[in-house]
Amino acid sequence: MTDERRTIGTKGAAGRGSRGGSPSSGARSLVAKTPASGKPVRKAAAPAEPAEPAETPAAATKAADTKAAKKAVSAGAATTTKTTPGATKPATGPAAAKKAASSKRATGASAKRPASSRSTAGGSRLRAVTEEDAAAAAAAAAEEAARETRTASGRATLPGLPVEDIVLAVAQAAQRVLGSDWEHRLALTFAALRKRLTGDFEVDEFGFDPQLTEILIAAVEPLAETWFRLEVRGAENIPTDGGALLVANHSGTVPLDGVMTGYAVKKYSGRDLRPLGADLVFALPFVGQMARRAGATLACTQDAERLLGTGEIAGVWPEGFKGIGKPFAERYKLQRFGRGGFVSSALRAQVPIVPVSIVGAEEIYPLVGNVPSLARLLGLPYLPVTPFFPLLGPLGMIPLPSKWIIEFGEPIRTDAYEPDAADDPMLLFNVTDQVRETIQQTLYRLLVDRGNAFF
Repeated sequence: MTDERRTIGTKGAAGRGSRGGSPSSGARSLVAKTPASGKPVRKAAAPAEPAEPAETPAAATKAADTKAAKKAVSAGAATTTKTTPGATKPATGPAAAKKAASSKRATGASAKRPASSRSTAGGSRLRAVTEEDAAAAAAAAAEEAARETRTASGRATLPGLPVEDIVLAVAQAAQRVLGSDWEHRLALTFAALRKRLTGDFEVDEFGFDPQLTEILIAAVEPLAETWFRLEVRGAENIPTDGGALLVANHSGTVPLDGVMTGYAVKKYSGRDLRPLGADLVFALPFVGQMARRAGATLACTQDAERLLGTGEIAGVWPEGFKGIGKPFAERYKLQRFGRGGFVSSALRAQVPIVPVSIVGAEEIYPLVGNVPSLARLLGLPYLPVTPFFPLLGPLGMIPLPSKWIIEFGEPIRTDAYEPDAADDPMLLFNVTDQVRETIQQTLYRLLVDRGNAFF
């Protein structure tokens, strides 16, 4: 009995059928569009993508969000189904399964193409981006904007250095050292320096330079107010007009007491102190020129009378080098005031004598020794040895932060005498002794009021 049944793909012959006419081969030819001969079509190799540069954190976040969105779209596209009118049930069988797999691969490939080139035929629908994706993208954009803002403001110009905090700390330190109006005084200082560079300044017949004095006063203020914690008493006894002679005690190894006295007079009366210095001060190369510019002149009768006669405030320290060079064990014990030459100048100019007592200068450089032979070789009255100099070298020249008190006593009038009384040696001795005793008693009282020299 002959089998008359015909099987699809067997070309009319019963049995397993040939490779070219089998159902699986036909399905592959329909899906993959391979020729009936069964030879596979070689796919063109995808071109190699160029290496991308390193991404910033914000760009990496954006790329991750975009990749997540593409995956979501691909997943949504893969779940879409194509319906045809009149279909009652899905096809089953090996051929249908292979066709469905081929259709899935084609749909996934179309999902990787841009949205503008995707086909919407057959009723395909894409899933919209979720709220989580939108929130992640918004956070990434906010981070990018914040980074750009920090870069524009200058904080990111120096990585690892808080520029604004450093500037604020410097401003606070300047305000603490120089005072609350440090910006205004600094501007005035620079303005004065600019005038000096242009030659717009004047000096008097003694070489006094008022503009340079203003700069020096501004430079001395932190030393007086912050380091020495200067306290001034009796500022009302400084004459506001007319001439006057200020007589003060001298100490401290280095004559900083004269600088502090000039600062106090300028601050509390607005007037310039004209110091009377020894010959050695003006013999030094740089110190002598600066002393002249600061208003100092020789401690001689002629210069003193000229200053007092023109209504200036002159300052004198009668102890001289004996005062600043005395040992620390003899601190605040006044030395001899000389022959009373300052009293003679005040009597001739008919100006008051103001006793000035200074406490605090003795402790800045405690003098514990002297080298006379080396001092004579250098042409100095003494060569000081302190607990820190010359042992610490330049660091030993930093003054110790002792507490200072300067008190201006009640003026001693000289206009009750005739100018010719300046030739009476007994009168000069009595007035000189009166001034010296007033200063000595005031020093003892101020030492009790001050207490500890440093705390």
